[in-house]
Amino acid sequence: MLRAAHPHLHVSLEIIETKGDKVLDLALSKIGDKGLFTKELENALLERRVDIAVHSLKDMQTELPEGLTLGAVTERASPEDALIAQPGTTLHTIPEGGIVATGSLRRRAQLLSLRPDLQIVDVRGNVGTRLQKYRDGGWDGMILARAGLERLGLENEIAQIIPADLMVPAVGQGALGIEIPVDDPNVASIVAAIEHRPTRQVTDEERAFLRRLEGGCQAPIAAHGWIVGEELRLTGLVASLDGREIVRKNRTGNLDKEIGRELAEDVLREGGEIILEGISIGR
Repeated sequence: MLRAAHPHLHVSLEIIETKGDKVLDLALSKIGDKGLFTKELENALLERRVDIAVHSLKDMQTELPEGLTLGAVTERASPEDALIAQPGTTLHTIPEGGIVATGSLRRRAQLLSLRPDLQIVDVRGNVGTRLQKYRDGGWDGMILARAGLERLGLENEIAQIIPADLMVPAVGQGALGIEIPVDDPNVASIVAAIEHRPTRQVTDEERAFLRRLEGGCQAPIAAHGWIVGEELRLTGLVASLDGREIVRKNRTGNLDKEIGRELAEDVLREGGEIILEGISIGR
């Protein structure tokens, strides 16, 4: 995208492994660190070893380290989750007591709310590793992000695209966040060319919702925004770890109206605060 926008720009890649990439024998919620998939890249930015860092936006903290900023958000791919299973299978047709794999507390909670009979197992690793674990594990299904599968040309693995109103996606899911130093106007102008304004408007509100709830990998929190005409619509959710308690609310506002924080306040008032306190006490 950068080369397309700036034909004479020289771009080189540096692949950096993060703690989240390396520690695969623990659930994300058990590791506990903030910035599991971003910290090493951010250190490289702060040390000026790289000019920009490319993240899955859903991995980025809502409060970035001092000296760094979100320079651009790319056009969002499909934000929904996807079920990997035998062709024709849906969440509703998985056999009673079936085994479904996911590494996400958000997916786990919403899945158990929908199908409390299911057994949920944790799975970590990149997409290829997870797919192999699914094939070897004898599981009835596995849930991954639709965007990641489609970016890798693995859409044929998908048995069901799970509607966002059935399983609310992660904040920022499907979009890339381009992180840059705050004091480099040259880099800022370069990455501005790949900013997708509608995606930025929507994900800014999703991230504002998450920021107010102060949740990360350790709490089932979800938000999904979309634009209809001149309106931004936002759904937000907080759930207990077992999916038995869920608070889900919606807000609609003009594109220039900040509704993410307001939606978070709605959720907290309607029982979300009690749910989050219970999760915090149970850690």
